[in-house]
Amino acid sequence: MTLPTAVESAAAVRSGALTAVDATRAALARIERGTGLGAFQVVRAEKALAEAAEVDARIDRPLLPLAGVPIVIKDNIPVAGEPMRDGSAATDSAAQSADHEIVARLRAAGAVVVGITRVPELCVFGTTDSVYGTTRNPWNVKRTSGGSSGGSAAAVASGQVPFAHGNDGMGSVRIPAANCGLFGIKPGSGLVPQGIGVDAWLGMSENGALATTVADAALLLSVMAGRPELAFPVIPSRPLRIAIAAGEPSALVSLDPEWRRGLVETAAALRAAGHSVNDVKFPYDPNPLPLLARWFAGTATDAEGLDPAKLERRVRVHARLGRLARRTGLLKAAPVDRLRATVHNFFADYDLLLTPTLAQPGPLAENWHERGWWANIVSNIRYAPYPSTWNLLGWPAASIPAGWHATAQVPLAVQIVAEPQPDGAGEALILSLATQLEQLCPWPRIAPGFSES
Repeated sequence: MTLPTAVESAAAVRSGALTAVDATRAALARIERGTGLGAFQVVRAEKALAEAAEVDARIDRPLLPLAGVPIVIKDNIPVAGEPMRDGSAATDSAAQSADHEIVARLRAAGAVVVGITRVPELCVFGTTDSVYGTTRNPWNVKRTSGGSSGGSAAAVASGQVPFAHGNDGMGSVRIPAANCGLFGIKPGSGLVPQGIGVDAWLGMSENGALATTVADAALLLSVMAGRPELAFPVIPSRPLRIAIAAGEPSALVSLDPEWRRGLVETAAALRAAGHSVNDVKFPYDPNPLPLLARWFAGTATDAEGLDPAKLERRVRVHARLGRLARRTGLLKAAPVDRLRATVHNFFADYDLLLTPTLAQPGPLAENWHERGWWANIVSNIRYAPYPSTWNLLGWPAASIPAGWHATAQVPLAVQIVAEPQPDGAGEALILSLATQLEQLCPWPRIAPGFSES
């Protein structure tokens, strides 16, 4: 029997054709079989089954949008009764006293939290490995699942759960989604409650969704955002003006020909569907300091009060640079405002922008937490340079599968970006085009070897 989608599973529990306990038990069995991927920090087997029984007993079960659907939460968001280690030996091992607002919303909607997923230390880097272990890509276990929501992506791509919570401060939903062949969406500022770390990396980080289908991601996003209308994306009712930008954001970046091909083939499918599709040169900011300074400073803030001796060397350096950025005035708003104005003017001619999600396949999944800061920073910049601009600006963006890299044996993906609009209309536009792309260019939902429930 093929793994049901979250939409299908919730409908079955609402109708009584499936119990939440049975859905949870099946997920826990899949989690047990997928242990070798290293996706989980905590598996909540007994607690999840008890919570599933409570869902089955709820009088309002026929109305719950996520009735009995197993879900996982990234290990930098509080889940009541569980530790929140944020990938670090320096953090407190005590159980959290209360759920984060989005966890409360998910549970109120009927979801069952079956586990907490692994992250790199303080969610800084784009490979998920730490003192707690390494998370591997279900499509190719030699390679990383990406980061920092790498545990969530591996859990979904292997079919252990149908969808997952993640969050994204420099691409941390879209990077693992691209690595693992998933649809992943980062909302724009203000749509979903943040509450990530101390200050959500100066507001750059957003809670988002990873799923095997656009409809599942839309459903999850709708609950986290408290906007039920987002759960029902439909294909565009008119031709859209779509910009295709294959150029590299930096001289340090070289776009792999296969990743370029994924974008070109996606553009061709959209042209054939009747959209106005134009190749463009996107105005990336030539000055990386405003972005990098916020990345460093967010880490420094999250590291305050933690024992430096228990932090990884790469994270200590990152935090030290963040303190320097604060002292030297590198966090001013003016450069970001200028970039936002430039990009806003660019979007006057386009509804959506498409870029590659990554420039290179994700690196091998070995010992990145033991390597120095420079090795990690160079790897991250060279392989995942495209997502971070949209964190700096606070704009919605998503990653969608776009083929297969036959040499690296991993999926390809493209990034879809929209200008933010009131009431989640930018996110809705992304979901609309993604729904059409899913029909035009379908992708396998689950990695080979994990496709049966």
